[in-house]
Amino acid sequence: MPTIILSTLNARYFHSSLGLRYLFANLGELQTSAAIREFIITQRPLDIAELLLAEQPRLIGFGVYIWNAEQTAQVVALIKQVRPEILIVLGGPEVSHEWEDQPIVWLADYLITGQADLAFAQLCRQCLNGNSPAEKVIAAERLPLESLASPYPFYHEEDIAHRLIYVEASRGCPFRCEFCLSALDKTAWPFPLDPFLNEMDQLYQRGVRHFKFVDRTFNLNREIGVRILEFFLERLDERLFLHFELIPDYLPESLKTRIVQFPLGTLQFEIGVQTFNPAVQVLISRTQDNRKTEENLIWLRQNTHTHLHADLIVGLPGETLDSFAAGFNRLAALDPHEIQVGILKRLRGAPIARHSVAFDLRFNPYPPYNLLCSSLLDFATLRRLDRFARYWDLIGNSGRFHHARPLLIGHDLFGRFMTLSDWLFVATGQTHQLALDRLFDLLYRGLIEALAVGELAAREALTADFHQSGLKSRPAFLRSEPIALQVNKAAKHPVHPARQTRHHPPDASNRI
Repeated sequence: MPTIILSTLNARYFHSSLGLRYLFANLGELQTSAAIREFIITQRPLDIAELLLAEQPRLIGFGVYIWNAEQTAQVVALIKQVRPEILIVLGGPEVSHEWEDQPIVWLADYLITGQADLAFAQLCRQCLNGNSPAEKVIAAERLPLESLASPYPFYHEEDIAHRLIYVEASRGCPFRCEFCLSALDKTAWPFPLDPFLNEMDQLYQRGVRHFKFVDRTFNLNREIGVRILEFFLERLDERLFLHFELIPDYLPESLKTRIVQFPLGTLQFEIGVQTFNPAVQVLISRTQDNRKTEENLIWLRQNTHTHLHADLIVGLPGETLDSFAAGFNRLAALDPHEIQVGILKRLRGAPIARHSVAFDLRFNPYPPYNLLCSSLLDFATLRRLDRFARYWDLIGNSGRFHHARPLLIGHDLFGRFMTLSDWLFVATGQTHQLALDRLFDLLYRGLIEALAVGELAAREALTADFHQSGLKSRPAFLRSEPIALQVNKAAKHPVHPARQTRHHPPDASNRI
């Protein structure tokens, strides 16, 4: 039975917690009496509490994040109700700021704010030796990264076989973008490179082929970026897949010459564009050369096999519906493979809160703390934009509608897809649990009815997409005779296929 349990609730089974493995790696002599226990947020809190209590630990440390805060609070409350003597220690970004008003903190015995890699081990030693600190909240100081023990040996065989493997070559961020907690960092600092690459080689030798780098600014230091890319170029095989977050306006030639050497299906870049509006960029302290950003995206799209995932944020201070639409169209013209549209969130501690009064920013009081309305975007408009983002993910980003997607494009892609999005919601009343065959039928009808696409063009494009989809059940439009071209007649025949949960491809983001 472990004396110490390190636990968290991941968003999905295939995620793994890098943070827990850092804590475990740095427990020193306490490692032999400790264990990692990971759960997922779809498990019932009562079941999680039962499993943890059955191991009879003396101390449980929980990693608390925006996606698991509510469920973790329930687990902690249940444990404290049954076994109040078990010490509960909290850590993680959700409880590192504005913790005074959080019920989960009231329930816990201790809270470690900041990077707890070494502070957690010290607290455990004190508590287990009868020298528990009087202070409930412990502010962990940033320590030299070379002083940390490596977490990577504590990815086990099941993790390697079934979960994403998260790694980091650096921590921190030198930029001050106010929507992000990294705005609180003073700079970015790298791990010693040679030991890090040795750890990556050991993971590779153990069979890891999917490396998810969580560095905020992978390409900030070009020498380090070059070394890491060269490391993986020397180990190319058909299963290798690498994910990096890139600064959009910095792509030196030394990185370009390595990026072009990676074959199709190997590299994915997550590129945070966020906004093309210069006035908004100034307001939120974001430094970004829009011209260089465009040039780099064009170069990557035209000269490499990299999968490009670009991010935009809805609701930033000063961003109107029209200016967001212009930014979306500008980004879409650069043709990244995915455009992830996200609603602004007020993360605890993020400086974006300073604009709340000036722009009447009103956020959801519950996770994920998304913007509900502002002086520039009312509640109804933000709900429409939220549905736009969801439907765009299903249709524009999914890769399933390669032939149909060009039919969406006109002089105003944003406006056309917003029209389709509004139509889809009226037709279905839902944004989730849309079976794929139903989605094909809805898109067929929507193209014709909402966007005035010719029936023949819609049928041909979606038929080609269906044959490439691997879908076994034929959509209704392929089982029927071609309908008359009169759009108003088609509108009289609603489709009501069975509902089922849509399967999502792996989401590589376990960070906010």
